[in-house]
Amino acid sequence: MDRLAEYYLNLDILRSYGPEIAAGLWVTLAAAVATVVLGIGLGLAMAVALAARVPVLRQAIVVWIELFRTLPQLAVIIVLYFGLPYAGITLSPFWATVGALGAVLSAFAAEIFRSAIQALPRGQWDAAHAMGFRFRGAFFLVILPQAVRLAIPLLTNRAIAITKGTALGTAVSLSEVLGRAQSAMAIAANPSPLTLAAALYLVLFLPLVIASRWLESRHVVPR
Repeated sequence: MDRLAEYYLNLDILRSYGPEIAAGLWVTLAAAVATVVLGIGLGLAMAVALAARVPVLRQAIVVWIELFRTLPQLAVIIVLYFGLPYAGITLSPFWATVGALGAVLSAFAAEIFRSAIQALPRGQWDAAHAMGFRFRGAFFLVILPQAVRLAIPLLTNRAIAITKGTALGTAVSLSEVLGRAQSAMAIAANPSPLTLAAALYLVLFLPLVIASRWLESRHVVPR
């Protein structure tokens, strides 16, 4: 046990590199929040556009959804960071990571919202029309609020799974928790910094998992 503690929980190494690694938690948190805002916002916009049934938009959105649901997150990050400069667009490691993860999340979010909209009984539309609502009023005041509530369980789980991909930003030198821990591990020749990084990820994402369960219990449309 002493050798295990010396190798994975070396207190001297943790004291030396701990503050620097912990500072990376704010980068991870900022990237995660930006990814969720971008991904869910764009996904909801695409779901609304699909519901409007505009042919040109529909085809473009379907291509977007299928493309980013298929591509690995790391591949998207690398293309945005290393490929876009050839088109005259240069992104920082932070925004390359957020842009890639946000695009992936938006594809899944759009499908989740679309499925939730289609899952609502046709009677909801009929009732809204009977009350005098046209398509726009029926959709935004009656259908969409229910669909959002119905989408919460799948959406929160998918968002948590994808935002953990912020660790992939180390491939483009994003200075987040894992990237700093890997640098410290290489310098110290000891994996204790990775143990600290794992603990910080637990501190960050465990409350989100608990919050998602609470949201599910309060906002899911009852069957």
